[in-house]
Amino acid sequence: MPISEKAILEELTVFGVSFEDEVPEKLVELCSLHRLSEEQIVNEWMAFSATRKLEHLTVNNLSLLEHEVFNKKNVKRQNVKKEKHCGNRDINSIQELIEVETEEENLLDSYTTPSKGSQKRNLSTPENPQSKRISINRNIQILFSPTSFSPSATPSQKYSSRGNRGEVVTSYGEVQGTSWSGGGGEYTSVELLTPQEESLTKSYKYMFQKLMDIRDVMSCKIEELGEVLKDHYNIEEFTSVSFPAQETVTVLGQIACDSNGKMNAKSVILEGDREHSSGMFVPVDLSELEEYSLFPGQVVVMEGTNSTGRKFVASKLYEGLPLPFYQPAEVLEEYPPQMIITACGPFTTSDTIAYDALKDLIDVINRDRPDVCILFGPFLDAKHEQIENLQLMVTFEEVFKSCLKMITEGTRLSGSHLVFVPSMRDVLQDPVYPQPPFSRYELAKEDQQRVHFVADPCTLCINGVVIGLTSTDLLFHMGAEEISSGSAGSPDRFSRLLRHILSQRSYYPLYPPSEEINIDYEAVYNYAMMTVTPDVFIVPSELRFFIKDVCGCTCINPGRITKGLVGGTYSRFLVKKENADTKTRKSPCISAQVVKI
Repeated sequence: MPISEKAILEELTVFGVSFEDEVPEKLVELCSLHRLSEEQIVNEWMAFSATRKLEHLTVNNLSLLEHEVFNKKNVKRQNVKKEKHCGNRDINSIQELIEVETEEENLLDSYTTPSKGSQKRNLSTPENPQSKRISINRNIQILFSPTSFSPSATPSQKYSSRGNRGEVVTSYGEVQGTSWSGGGGEYTSVELLTPQEESLTKSYKYMFQKLMDIRDVMSCKIEELGEVLKDHYNIEEFTSVSFPAQETVTVLGQIACDSNGKMNAKSVILEGDREHSSGMFVPVDLSELEEYSLFPGQVVVMEGTNSTGRKFVASKLYEGLPLPFYQPAEVLEEYPPQMIITACGPFTTSDTIAYDALKDLIDVINRDRPDVCILFGPFLDAKHEQIENLQLMVTFEEVFKSCLKMITEGTRLSGSHLVFVPSMRDVLQDPVYPQPPFSRYELAKEDQQRVHFVADPCTLCINGVVIGLTSTDLLFHMGAEEISSGSAGSPDRFSRLLRHILSQRSYYPLYPPSEEINIDYEAVYNYAMMTVTPDVFIVPSELRFFIKDVCGCTCINPGRITKGLVGGTYSRFLVKKENADTKTRKSPCISAQVVKI
C-alpha cells in the first residue's frame, strides 16, 4: 500500500513531536527507500532522538538518521547476502542469514497482496511445522547425544593427557586403606534438617526489597548476636557508640567501611544497634588491639573509650560464638560409616563442553559406590566461553536435561543418593541468593527416591550427621574484604574465615555482599541462617583445596573438578554419628581426602 503522509502526521501527533514543514515529505521518501511503514519510521526516529538527545525533528536530523541507522542496516544485509555464495560457514553465520532472509520476506509480504491462484505461501497450518533453526540444527553432523555429549567437536586434549589421576593431595583423620567403598546408599537417610515448610524448596519473588526491610534484617541480626555475647561474657549493659565516655565502655555493633573501597585498619567504622545507638556509627581506632580479624558485616562487641564521641578507641574485642552441635532426640540405629563424595563444577574444561570430567566422576561413583554423592553447580557454566558466545547448537535446557540424565542413569547401578546443589553461575537458575533448588525435572521411577534437589545454602541430615552446604564462593568473597593483625586466634587465613562463618551463624555474613552476588535479605534471614553448627561444612571455592577442623566442625573445600583446561579435584569422606555422650563430643567425620580426578 502507498505511504500516507497523513498517517505519518498522525503518528507524530501521538508523540507530540514538533517538526519542520519539509519533514513529512522527507519521511515519505525514507519509507519508500527503506521499506518502512508510517509507524515504523516514527518509532525509528523516537529511538534515535532519545539515544542522540535530539529535541527537534528536522530534515538534517533525518539525514543523520538515514546515515547512521538505515544505511548501516543495508550494508549488513548486503554482506550477509555475499556470504551466501562463499565457502564454509559456521552456525552463527547460517543463523544470521536465516534471520535476514526472514526479515526481508516479512517486509515483502506486508507490502504485497498475493493473488488467489499464485500464493507464495500455503496459508494452511502444516501438520508438522518446523522452524528453520531446527532444520538447520538437524543437518549438523555433531549432535547432542549420550555418545557425543556436547556440540564441541573434540574433547579436551590437555585434560585427556593429564597425569596423577586419583592422587590423594590432602588427608584428614584416620588413614584408610588403598580402597574406598561405600554401601551404595542401602542404609542411608538423606533429609533436610529443618522442616519442609521452613526450608527453601521452590522459587520465590525477588527484586522487591525496600531499604527499610534490609535495615530491619541487619538490625535483628545485630540484636540477636548481641544478646548471645552479652549472656556469654556476662556484660552488664551496652553503651551507645556515639556516647562521649572517658572511662571504658562496652558497645555493640556491626563492622563497616567508611568508603566504597576495600576496608583497611584506618577506615573501620562501627554501626551501632537500634536499641542502644539508634543506628548511629563511629570510626574505630584499632591501634591498641594486639590482634584482630575483621570483615564488613561482622557483628562484634568492643570495649574501649570514646572521649569526644567521634572516635572509639578499642581495647578489647569480643567476636561471635558458634552454635551448639545437633543432637538427635532419638537413639540412632547402628549403621556402618557413610561414605560421601562431593564434587563442584564446572564439570567440563574451558575449551570444550564434552563433560569429560563428569564422565570420569561417574566412573568413580560406580567403582566406589558411595552412599551419597553431593554435586555442586555450575552444571552449565555461564562463564564458559561457548556459553557466553552462544555457540551451542541446542538450548540450554536441553543441555542441562541431558547432563542430568547422564548423571542419574549413569549412576543408577551404584544405588548412591544424588544431591544437586545449584550455583550462581548456572545459566538456568535464578541469579539470587538464597538460590532455590533446580526445578523437579522428570525423573525415572527408580530414581525419584535417591535424587534430591536442594537450595543454596542448605543443611542436610544424613543418618544423624549434619552437613552444611553452599556453592557460593564465600571464602573468596570474604577473603577479599577481611583485614587482620596477629594470629587472631587462628593459625591461617582459611581457619579465620571459617571461624567467622560459624561464629556469625550465617552462610553469608558479609555485608555489603560481593558484586558477583544478588542477595534477598529477607530470604537470607529465613533460609540462610544456621540453626546448629554443622558436623561437616562443605564450602567449595576457587581457593586452594583443604580439610580443616574449625571449632569442632570438619570444613572441606573440595576444589573444582576442572580448573581451566586441566582436571581438578573432588573430596570423599566417611562419617558416623555416635549417640550423645555427656563427657566429650567425638567428631562424626572419621576420615577425609581430597583426590585428583
